Amino acid sequence: MAKKENRIQVILECTEHKNSGLPGTSRYITTKNKKNTPNRLELRKYNPILKRMTIHREIK
Repeated sequence: MAKKENRIQVILECTEHKNSGLPGTSRYITTKNKKNTPNRLELRKYNPILKRMTIHREIK
């Protein structure tokens, strides 16, 4: 019997950078357990273009 995988790979994109109008994007790839966190993931990560910590939200 095959084991059902709960961990999936997600892409996090900076929300502040998208609204600023500057060229480029800040994205991170991470994994999450879709059983424990069914909603979209939101983490504070470093944005090298803005040179500060910003909120990165999961995109589909």
